[in-house]
Amino acid sequence: MKFLAITLVVHAPDPRGVLKPVTERFREVVEGAVLAERLGFDGFGVGERHERPFLSSSPPVLLSHIAARTSTIRLFTAVTTLSLLDPVRAYEDYATLDHLSGGRLELMIGKGNGTAQAELFHVTTDDQWDRNREGYELFRRLWREDTITWEGRYRPSLAEAEVLPRPLQRPVRVWHGSATSKESVELAARYGDPLFSANVTNPVEPYAELVAHYRERWEHHGHDPADALVGAGTAGLYVAKNSQDAVDAYRPVFEARRELFRRNGIPLVFHSLEDAIERSSALIGSPQQVIDKVHRYHERLGHEVMHVQADPDGLPEPLHRASLELFQSDVAPVLRTEIPSRPFPTRSRS
Repeated sequence: MKFLAITLVVHAPDPRGVLKPVTERFREVVEGAVLAERLGFDGFGVGERHERPFLSSSPPVLLSHIAARTSTIRLFTAVTTLSLLDPVRAYEDYATLDHLSGGRLELMIGKGNGTAQAELFHVTTDDQWDRNREGYELFRRLWREDTITWEGRYRPSLAEAEVLPRPLQRPVRVWHGSATSKESVELAARYGDPLFSANVTNPVEPYAELVAHYRERWEHHGHDPADALVGAGTAGLYVAKNSQDAVDAYRPVFEARRELFRRNGIPLVFHSLEDAIERSSALIGSPQQVIDKVHRYHERLGHEVMHVQADPDGLPEPLHRASLELFQSDVAPVLRTEIPSRPFPTRSRS
């Protein structure tokens, strides 16, 4: 198994009510990526959101700075909201980032969510899936073709257009982020792309159903079943030598998150920390408890790649760092051995 650390760059008060300055929050994200590389994570991801309480409106800028501070870790978006973006402009940004990072870029795409996108970009629930599909169909051609002739509904047409720079990776790998909708699953399966299941908000059952649907549609579109590739998220991480210490340390984080959900009108699925540990994908406990839980989820999802929270998420920084260190020393090596995964792409030139 391979491991990513990701952030949506949440900007909210910590359990003590302290809100960090924006500049400090960005610096914290960059230092988190540096730490993730030093500890041995395979990738670091930055989400894309365009409303409170997130500061992740510009992933290519943030990832470019991280690329300059790191040298080996692969750089992910989680996700790039193609339904909101001009595919040509998005391609230009990410092709540039691919060169600056030495070919370490991996993309996740999705239609995005949140009410602000309708206000800022005039994208609605009526057209977001069509925009995402059309945007991706153009976007993937831009990585593969030196000149493009194209016509669609949501952006001006192209006639023998040359879009620069040409990429370092030919093509970059694109994952399709999926939470609850079959549209992303179908798009991934049709084009033979990997799927990344959110696996965060709900118990495992709806995510397992979507992954099963992905594998069915993958075969329907004529792809070898052995080539299907799945990643999955987690709803939180805190590893301690003693399970009760882990629960005690994480409880303020869980309670602060519940309050954040309440303020933002997000329905609560897990009503106590104990409930979340039992029924969600949160990894809270001793190393062996975390290993066992990942195996249970792997039995349902068959995933080879997993993401964990990169941010302290309200934990005191020393506890967060100790948790990541323990995860990499006592959890990750076991899971890498027991759940084999295919290598990430290496840089290729054409």
